[in-house]
Amino acid sequence: MNDGKTEKREHDIELEYDFDEPPQKVWRAISIPEFRESWLPGDALADPEATSITPGQEVRYRMRDNAPPFLESTVTFTVTPNSSGGTSLRISHRLTDARFDRMTGAAANSNGPLMLAA
Repeated sequence: MNDGKTEKREHDIELEYDFDEPPQKVWRAISIPEFRESWLPGDALADPEATSITPGQEVRYRMRDNAPPFLESTVTFTVTPNSSGGTSLRISHRLTDARFDRMTGAAANSNGPLMLAA
């Protein structure tokens, strides 16, 4: 496990949701494949097994786009109790595929990113 510090990149997505349900129920929904399948289908995952897991707190999966160029990313779900007795669910989605960095870059005239043709 790393020290929890990650480089924030501009194409990362971070979302936070509050639920009335207790943390144990939310944890089951994100960590048990039969429950997870109803909202995060296995074919969206590069690997149906979690890449890391801290039971009851955090689980991380590798995902893969279902359309070319089939970029890979990681999505981390963090479960914490909230002040109202429910659950806060934080979702961090980070594009990790090295090909993304090669697909975007500075334009020759520095006007912005340049998308390369396939």
